[in-house]
Amino acid sequence: MKNIITIFSLFLAFSFNGFSQTAGPKIEFKSNVVDYGEIIKGSDGIRIFTFINSGDMPLEITKVYSSCGCTIPKKPEAPIAPGEAGEIQVKYDTNRVGPIRKTITVNSNAVETPIVSLKIKGTVQPSS
Repeated sequence: MKNIITIFSLFLAFSFNGFSQTAGPKIEFKSNVVDYGEIIKGSDGIRIFTFINSGDMPLEITKVYSSCGCTIPKKPEAPIAPGEAGEIQVKYDTNRVGPIRKTITVNSNAVETPIVSLKIKGTVQPSS
């Protein structure tokens, strides 16, 4: 009888833990990488990462930062409702000639992935 109670208690503990992981906001990016390709020095350096809140509670992006001062990310200020889409804008300084390899870190209240790393890549070519 003691074994049955122990097994039942463990089953309940794991069951409730499983339910808590599925409820709440969830962030899903269309792509975690933006490829600038080859662009000319001084061209438009703004790109967009699109995501959706596939959870059942509002998603709040609390902080977005880059690995370098040459990349400026901009986060949405308002919470993203369940089922709605949002955007994170990234502006790279295209006056710097050479390869682009930067990471943007997104912190949110998402239950499964509260920290997401996004990447930008490409090459800035000198203007002719």
